[in-house]
Amino acid sequence: MSEYGTQFLPRMGPGPSVVVAGGGTAGHIEPALAFADAVKRLRPDATVTALGTEKGLDTRLIPARGYPLELIPPVPLPRKPTTDLLRLPGKVRGAVARVREVLTKVEADVVVGFGGFVALPAYLGARGRVPIVVHEANARAGLANKVGARFAAAVVAAVPGSGLPDAQVLGIPLRHAVTTLDRAGLRDRARRRFGLPPTGPVLLVFGGSQGARTLNAAVAQALPGLLHEGVAVLHAHGPTGQAAAPQPGYVPLPYIDDMHLAYAAADAVLCRAGAMTVAEVSAVGLPAVYVPLPHGNGEQALNAEPVVQAGGGVLVPDAELTGDRVLAELVPWFREPHRLAAMGAAARASGHADADERLAQVVFGVLGR
Repeated sequence: MSEYGTQFLPRMGPGPSVVVAGGGTAGHIEPALAFADAVKRLRPDATVTALGTEKGLDTRLIPARGYPLELIPPVPLPRKPTTDLLRLPGKVRGAVARVREVLTKVEADVVVGFGGFVALPAYLGARGRVPIVVHEANARAGLANKVGARFAAAVVAAVPGSGLPDAQVLGIPLRHAVTTLDRAGLRDRARRRFGLPPTGPVLLVFGGSQGARTLNAAVAQALPGLLHEGVAVLHAHGPTGQAAAPQPGYVPLPYIDDMHLAYAAADAVLCRAGAMTVAEVSAVGLPAVYVPLPHGNGEQALNAEPVVQAGGGVLVPDAELTGDRVLAELVPWFREPHRLAAMGAAARASGHADADERLAQVVFGVLGR
């Protein structure tokens, strides 16, 4: 018998019923959906249900990937554990009750949480009913995962030192289109797609879904020098961000939908250091200048540390990023193709391209099926 009791014995059915909780931001949703895709590849008879709220990107991203979405009331998370959290105030109680309804409805076998405000009620609702697996994407664990890890059947982290005890380090589940990307094979098509020169180096710049003011300003300053060196620039500046005017060799876009093609077109990247960004850029083997967000508790710098230590990129503090710094860091790379290739190989070697299927195997192991 499991330590959780006989109620955790697998249900009778064609395959496991897996509930994922990773709503709110793309940083929580994308790993959850990549994991869900891996579950379905490995176990086509499995069912996967996603928990989410009407806030954030849940209602747009999750149904678009073909997974049923069960909505729960949003629960604002305090930054630190409080007595209110332990007492389960009204909003938490309502969300937990709704989670339990969903678990019963889908005959859940396991809840897999990825942090954020959806994960906390999922963990509390699943406790004592079905086993819990916690995945932490960031270098420093958030409150929801700290709570869930206390009674989880398994705890997994993207990088060492997350603060979750006994966490198995597996990396971040990524989209199959990213982990299987043939950059060389798609290079010509990708450059045509974005209107980039067919030959010569390309720098990809992006700061997440909303862009990044510091990166945008530095690229504008560095652009004449980059173009003089023969470096083309594909720049995702964000829906409200400012960019230089389009010109030969410079393609500014508010947002890039086909990120796998952007990776294929590029030779190096200038970007933030969010957990998903670092995981994807390293998985496709692109060297990068990582500019951590200057807010929070410093987790973005920690996210990029393993790649930087492996030789796959450099860290530049936000306050130090200028046009001159961009040129100083990147132009030598583009002048030495062998160095660029070596850095790309180091970046790829530091990543965990199989994290999606390895996490699925952890979950199957918890279920014993």
